Parts: sequence; structure tokens; C-alpha cells
Amino acid sequence: MALAPNSISPEEWGIIWLSLKVSAAAMVATLPLGFALAWALARGRFPGRVLLDALVHLPLVLPPVVTGWLLLLSFGAQGFAGRWLAAMGVSVMFRWTGAALAASVMALPLMVRAIRLSLESVDRRLEAAARTLGASPMRVFATITLPLALPGVLAGMVLGFARSLGEFGATITFVSNIPGETQTLPLAIYAAMQVPGQEGIVTRLAMISVGLSLAALVASEVLTRRMGMRAHVL
Repeated sequence: MALAPNSISPEEWGIIWLSLKVSAAAMVATLPLGFALAWALARGRFPGRVLLDALVHLPLVLPPVVTGWLLLLSFGAQGFAGRWLAAMGVSVMFRWTGAALAASVMALPLMVRAIRLSLESVDRRLEAAARTLGASPMRVFATITLPLALPGVLAGMVLGFARSLGEFGATITFVSNIPGETQTLPLAIYAAMQVPGQEGIVTRLAMISVGLSLAALVASEVLTRRMGMRAHVL
């Protein structure tokens, strides 16, 4: 049966599914490192803190192509991380896992920033009061710090997810543009724009990309407002 002009083809559904899978994997993989870095920057006082802060935010100002090239040097066949992964029988080159890795690097600064702000907004007097009542550091973290910072953590995850959905430069440089393997929404839009008569595909995929990104940003804004409300109440 022929598809209607505005219908999404099975190939396009595959691109959407791959984009969501890559973004979700990038978000989950980035969260532990992002939280640890946010905690260190929000609570830590150590030499090199300013340098660490700059390194975390470097992907925001570095050309994405350069970030992809650095990933290629590190995780390629001759890279130090690539050789280490190859010894374990793992390769991320030209695979969706490599696309998720590139998206993780680009999403990390936004996730760290949102989580850091949420940790800094937690009233330290509540933590101190709990400790004077005999609560262990782990109990204070689990019952006070994490619940109060949770909206910011969720907002950071959503922002990281949205950034991963739009990742293009680092991905195409690192793992190329392979249909069915590394071709996410931005790469598919770019590929369709190179072929005359593909305007319909470009429009559909662009609208889907806008819709997904807009939904993620709205969710992030709602969570951020909730964080602000809770901080105000406390």
C-alpha cells in the first residue's frame, strides 16, 4: 500500500527510534559522571577547581568537529582508549554506541550545570541540623540533599537528552553518517538535504526534531520552576 505524502516511512521511524535510543543511552551514561562532577564543583574546594570547571564546559565553546576529531584520536584504532576497548573486544567506531558517546560528551556540560545549580540551592543548614541529630553523611544525602536537588537532577537529564537529540558535528566526525547505525535525526536531515526532491523528508524530520526538542525543553522548564518553588518555600 502506498504511503500518503505526509506519512512517516518505516525508514524514518527507524531514524526516530535510533535517535531516541542514542539520546537515552547518552543521558544514562552521562548521569553518574555528571553528578560526580557537579558535586565536586558545588561542594568541593580543591586546587584546580577552576580548571576542572573549564574542562567540563569546554565542549560548549569548542567546535563540535574538533570534539569529534579528539574522540576519533582517543577511541580510534590507534587511540589509547580504542586500543584498550579493542583488547576487551569492544569497538565504538561506526556504531550507535559511538554516536551515544559523542552525544554524551556534548551533553555533559548542560547536565553538570543544571545539577550543580540544584546542589548549590540546597539549604546547608538543613544538612547541618540533621548531622547534629546523629544522621550519617549517607543518610543526610539520601533523605535531604538528594530529594531537594532531585528536580535539578531531572532537569539536567532532560537537557542532556535534548542536547543529544540535536548532536551533529561530533557524531558525523567521529562515527560518520551510516543509515541504520549512526544516522540520527540531524544526520538524516543533512543527508536528505543533499538530494534534490527530498524536501518532504527534510520537512517531516525537521518538524519531528523540533517537536521532540520542544517537549524536552518544556519538561526541563517545568522541573526548573519546581526546583525554584521548593527552594523558595525552604
